[in-house]
Amino acid sequence: MKYTEEISNKLNELLVKNYDAEKGYLNAADHVDSTDLKIFFRRRATERSEFAKQIRTEILRYGEDPKESGSFKGTMHRNWMSLKSLFSSNDEEAILEEAIKGEKASLDEYNEVLKDRTLPPSIDSLLFNQKNAIQAAINTEKVHEELVS
Repeated sequence: MKYTEEISNKLNELLVKNYDAEKGYLNAADHVDSTDLKIFFRRRATERSEFAKQIRTEILRYGEDPKESGSFKGTMHRNWMSLKSLFSSNDEEAILEEAIKGEKASLDEYNEVLKDRTLPPSIDSLLFNQKNAIQAAINTEKVHEELVS
């Protein structure tokens, strides 16, 4: 496998995760009553959309093809969040817990890709900044969860 193809494959994994996170946050915003949480989830969705655009640009820069949509696993997670919110009467705490779970999975994937010391410095820096933003979102979600409890 060519070096550029290898990098592109790793970036595509993160691209799909960001598509999934964006859709998940929009779904979460639709299932909460709190205006503050709606705003918070929509901001996270916008952030993840921006992450996807940045990663997509890098994939194209390497002459490879970016994936166009999210994963089956992400769709299943969103469906689970919808089902869970339906049965728990849009329980905002449960929705936040699911959001945190999804973000922790994203963080794990970023950490896995960042372990690769062969990434070009520009991509390494981009992914490191995105990972830090995800960590900050997790911390904020935990604060929101404590406020909702």
